[in-house]
Amino acid sequence: MVKLDPTKMKDWQIAEAAEESMKSIKELADELGLLDDEIIPVGKELAKIDFKKAFARVSSNPTGKYIDVTAITPTPLGEGKTTTCIGLIDGLGKLGKRVTGAIRQPSGGPTFNIKGSAAGGGLAQCIPLAPLSLGLTGDIDKINNAHNLAMVALTARMQHENNYDDETLAKRGLKRLDIDPKKVQLKWVIDFCAQALRNITIGKGGKMDGLEMDSGFAITVSSEIMAILAIAKDLKDLRERIGKIVVAFDKQNREVTTEDLEVAGAMTAWLVGAINPTLMQTIEGNPVFVHAGPFANIAIGQSSVIADLLATKLGDYHVTESGFGADIGFEKFWNLKCRYSGLKPDAVVIVATIRALKMHGGGPVVKPGVELADEYVNENIELVEKGCANLIAHIETVKKSGVRPVVCINSFHTDKDAEIEVVKKAAQEAGALVAVSRHWLEGGEGAIDLAKAVISACEEKNDFKFLYDLETPLKERIEIIAKEVYGASAVEYEEKALAKLKNLDQDPETKKLGTCMVKTHLSISHEPDVKGRPKDFVLPIRDILIYRGAGFAVPLAGSIKLMPGTGSNPAFRRIDVETGKVRGLF
Repeated sequence: MVKLDPTKMKDWQIAEAAEESMKSIKELADELGLLDDEIIPVGKELAKIDFKKAFARVSSNPTGKYIDVTAITPTPLGEGKTTTCIGLIDGLGKLGKRVTGAIRQPSGGPTFNIKGSAAGGGLAQCIPLAPLSLGLTGDIDKINNAHNLAMVALTARMQHENNYDDETLAKRGLKRLDIDPKKVQLKWVIDFCAQALRNITIGKGGKMDGLEMDSGFAITVSSEIMAILAIAKDLKDLRERIGKIVVAFDKQNREVTTEDLEVAGAMTAWLVGAINPTLMQTIEGNPVFVHAGPFANIAIGQSSVIADLLATKLGDYHVTESGFGADIGFEKFWNLKCRYSGLKPDAVVIVATIRALKMHGGGPVVKPGVELADEYVNENIELVEKGCANLIAHIETVKKSGVRPVVCINSFHTDKDAEIEVVKKAAQEAGALVAVSRHWLEGGEGAIDLAKAVISACEEKNDFKFLYDLETPLKERIEIIAKEVYGASAVEYEEKALAKLKNLDQDPETKKLGTCMVKTHLSISHEPDVKGRPKDFVLPIRDILIYRGAGFAVPLAGSIKLMPGTGSNPAFRRIDVETGKVRGLF
């Protein structure tokens, strides 16, 4: 194999070279202790793992140390959280630890847009890169079809009820649901960043072309079905949750579910294969499960409960990934995912970069496709010092869970020693362990210091506790998150959100719903342009969605959209195929 040099090779070139000597799926599964009948091969390079069979056999094994990787508030370029996840896995492997990982499946939206795939980078990648980035084993496609099938069932039912009287409906085996077209909760989904589809009108034409009404598209990974896949414990649990999805309200303001539409079973049929995680590997041959999806700003944004439950029984250390910063990704890991899984973290890693800290300290705007300003490549202690306020906010958030965080300074070649020392000092004074990691450049060898710090954190006793209990009223929970995590002084509700809060307060089932906030990832506040550590602002809640199947109340803060937009210089301009191999992915 050629020498892998991230300073001279692009990510896809590194991945392509590494794939020439990667382990076979059989070899990888054997090393992990999986049996032949627990492996479901998908081509030559990938395999699904039969979770039901494998977990039944290993469930009595000791539970390995459980490590979550989150980050500070990122620049639009991302700060290498998945890269750090992979680097830490390989660093623990270099120390001789039996280690597993779990990351989220990349969405076609960012892969073909600005941010690129979620495979890691440099010498800390999950491979094979092209299959991972281009649909993998089809889970997102299955979610896309299951979700849109619900929309087909809903819109067809509304058309038939509009066209036929009760007697005719009864002859066709249908009871009138009396759905209010102004209270449809779902949109269609597509796994691209397609801003032109956010708001559309459907049903134009005649009465045989559907009921004309406002509609739109969200990105597939924001679907409630993706949230259900992330937190379901088995196929039976998945089926029950699919049946509880609220698609609309009737004219008496009663919920209409997929079960009411008699489509829940067919939706689940699309998802039978998706319940099982996909087994992949790092460049250094350590096992990684890929399951569930990204976007912790508009979704739960976690690798799946199933992947974590299985992996913690197969290894001594398991590294899992939460999306974006600790204000959203870790907060949802802490207060949602850990409730569903019953697992408690032994360590939490916060990824920080000098680049992002300089931005939070008042540095020039960072834009994808635009060359970084001089402040980001030259030493600037003042910007780093000021930017550490953002890091400290995330450290304090993690500490509120009862876990001492480990700050990983994800080192770039432009970082200066004096700048790194500023970050170390600030993190230590805030009560965190700190390690500098060079996994992008050196792979697992460059992450050994990080791995040692994480092992040390895992040996410390912690007092893990949730931020709120489910007996706390929803309005109060929203305000706790806003004040304790975001730094807001108050919460303001638009009329639509207040009306839904009133209805939810009268519903005893509300106490069973977790709180899954939707908020920008580019700021701790709801305003993406406000950097650093915002304080004493008012958090506006414009609406509250109800995900009965996932078990979430979903408050929408600020103007964030459930369908991102494609930028002017998207990645798809540089992706092509040559002699059967995909080039240009990053």
